[in-house]
Amino acid sequence: MVAKNRKQTGKSPATQTDRDKSPLVSPIGKSTARRAGRDGKAFNSSHLNGLSGIRHKLGLTPSAVAKLGFTLLLAALTGYLHWYHLTQLFENDRHFSHLSNLEKEMAFRTEMGLYYSYYKTIIEAPSFLHGLHMVMNDRLTEYPLVINTLKRFNLYPEVVLASWYRVYTGVMGFFGIPTKMCWSINRGEGLTPVDSCEGMGDPAYFYVTCVFLLNGMMMSLFFVYGAYLSGSRLGGIVTTVCFFFNHGESTRVMWTPPLRESFAYPFLVLQMLLLTHILRTRNPSRTATVALGISTLCFMLPWQFAQFVLLTQVASLFASYILGYLGAVKMQSILVTHMITLGICFLLMFGNSMLLTSFYASSLVSIWAIIAMRHRFVQCFKPGIVTWVMQGLAWVGSTVLLKFMLSTILGASDDAHISGLIKSKFTSYRDFHTLMYTCAAEFDFMEFETPMRYLKTLLLPINMLVVALIAGRTVQDIVRFLRDGGKVKTDDGDEAAGMEIVAKGELVYHSLQLVAFAVLAVLIMRLKLFLTPHMCIMASLICSKQLFGWIGEKFKHQIAVFVIMAVMAIQGVANLQAQWAIIGEFSNLPQEELLDWIQDNTRPDSVFAGAMPTMASVKLSTSRPIVNHPHYEDAGLRERTKLVYSMYSRMSGETVKRNLMKLGVDFFVLEDSWCTRRTRPGCSMPEIWDVEDPHNVGKTPLCTHMSRSSKPHFTTVFSNDIYKVLKVPKVTKDLR
Repeated sequence: MVAKNRKQTGKSPATQTDRDKSPLVSPIGKSTARRAGRDGKAFNSSHLNGLSGIRHKLGLTPSAVAKLGFTLLLAALTGYLHWYHLTQLFENDRHFSHLSNLEKEMAFRTEMGLYYSYYKTIIEAPSFLHGLHMVMNDRLTEYPLVINTLKRFNLYPEVVLASWYRVYTGVMGFFGIPTKMCWSINRGEGLTPVDSCEGMGDPAYFYVTCVFLLNGMMMSLFFVYGAYLSGSRLGGIVTTVCFFFNHGESTRVMWTPPLRESFAYPFLVLQMLLLTHILRTRNPSRTATVALGISTLCFMLPWQFAQFVLLTQVASLFASYILGYLGAVKMQSILVTHMITLGICFLLMFGNSMLLTSFYASSLVSIWAIIAMRHRFVQCFKPGIVTWVMQGLAWVGSTVLLKFMLSTILGASDDAHISGLIKSKFTSYRDFHTLMYTCAAEFDFMEFETPMRYLKTLLLPINMLVVALIAGRTVQDIVRFLRDGGKVKTDDGDEAAGMEIVAKGELVYHSLQLVAFAVLAVLIMRLKLFLTPHMCIMASLICSKQLFGWIGEKFKHQIAVFVIMAVMAIQGVANLQAQWAIIGEFSNLPQEELLDWIQDNTRPDSVFAGAMPTMASVKLSTSRPIVNHPHYEDAGLRERTKLVYSMYSRMSGETVKRNLMKLGVDFFVLEDSWCTRRTRPGCSMPEIWDVEDPHNVGKTPLCTHMSRSSKPHFTTVFSNDIYKVLKVPKVTKDLR
């Protein structure tokens, strides 16, 4: 019988200036066993101050204020529901509130544990600045190198959360307010009891709570985004309903809170909402442009892959510009905002070369140059398809050329694996690093089941209908443009024509962005986490009078939308019930034994190597130096990992031993599953090595020999059902 008894009460240690016709105001036309539960100032406004003053400045009528308030109330409600949904799914899956500190850390597997370890470093340091200095001069992650992990791993979220945690616990400790409750957990099965704490004073609890609150606010933004794009609050409801009905395809934050996308994606939603406002407004204010830049920065700082998403954004905007839906002045203004943001991000990331040598950076420069030379294109080519094609070719050619020139000049190769990954998607190209990605399901092509799931919730048919209507109108505009000999009405033309172009432009951009996300998702399944939410946004357009005004009066239109949502709910509710039915509890006794052994039987400066996910846990829970880790976006780290993974090749034991000795490794953590696991043909570690080491093909993998006997090259010092720790001989001075 498992029991949980209250042990103690823990206390924290001290340690639109342009008022458009906004629809927000006035709509435009693992284990199933569970542990037992616990026992046990008004404002006076004689001169238009306060709320009335704000209402007057915004130019809102009392009814408009009421509508805005109702919209924000609905947005807050959807945000709360999403936060609660995420929290419950996470708790149901892991029983997180009943885990010990070590179990909570082990629950953050692979790169999640790596990121969380720096948060732990800062909060456990004597002071915040001392902790910040430690992560900026890290000696544990890539022994014996000293690296700035803030530069390498996009750790600003951990820095911010650690500072908040220290302030929170300090203030609460000063006033003597308890911030966590701790309990003694009897785990049964002959296992020793452990202490389990919950409350905002618990570091892990504080961390995941902040992540889920951020993603709850993201859902509020989704509601506002859908309402603003469609011109109807019903559009916001459609967006959020679609997101919940396709929740498993839209996000994975409930399973993997510390991943970079959990922090970055909410800011992309805000950024795209602001971009939509700028596209809709004929003369956007400087405030809106600055807000766009700040949100873009907040999206880029936490995530190294943000540049690829922003590349699709500027490409979609450029296509809208080519087709005449976006003026040159506004396009250049957006480009300048992106450039300034990229420069600030480059500085805050301590000169991370991946930013300057990215396709995104090169694309910004090439598009700017093409727009600056737009009159030359008009002089050389007849307005129409030829000019569009030449501008597109000029963009592609100059972007690729500039990217590789910058990479050569700066000597940057950290993103070379991305080029290899893309190349492998269209050719038979394979190498060790490419296979490390493509053999993982999330980096493979999109599975056939994904569009089928979209089909069952009607998300795919709705998007196809919306895009077809937008494409149809766009084709009509193109035909009219070509028929008129390439004459267009510019932004300086009559007001009605200009507003019509602007209104169509934002829809064209969103359609192109949807296509770009679809291409990314088809090539790399993991990136469907951008496609599905954007499909939910596009679904809001079934409430748009601009696209579906032909249905009839407002009441008929709303009835049609509710009927569609009712049909969506048939599969959507089943999807939610499937998520709610996930009941489990985290437990990993073999790894717990491994970490306890390392803590008790090795020196604090003992150096470890092994599988990347396990090394993240070793660093997090034991603070031992490691030589490789799961953050694979560095050329030097990839080569280190390749040397470490030679243990799973068919090379001789002597060769592998010398590889490990050169890295300064004291102990190697061997996992037999890495030797035998095979996700599909050609994807076991020995088979991956066969591509790099064809001379040894056919030999028995070294890891197979090591699982039987580690002698004569190594000495086994610990083993259980999963892990075997091999002691590596000390390196001689001449070898070092």
